[in-house]
Amino acid sequence: MKKVIVYSTPACPYCALTKEFLEKNNISFEDLNIASNPQARDDMIKKSGQLGVPVIDIDGEIIVGFNEAKLKELLGLK
Repeated sequence: MKKVIVYSTPACPYCALTKEFLEKNNISFEDLNIASNPQARDDMIKKSGQLGVPVIDIDGEIIVGFNEAKLKELLGLK
């Protein structure tokens, strides 16, 4: 199983869409709230070069924003 980390904030609608998509497809993931976790925020910026959320890390592959097609591709979903 691939390691999936979602960097998110509570008020972000695209973060919610990303997490719903992962849950619907039975993909386990670690949800890191960058609003309350400065270390996670710094890690996210280092990985993505972005301040926007969500940032999804799938085994080191980075997706910025909710991109269903890319999520399916990296997770091997149809």
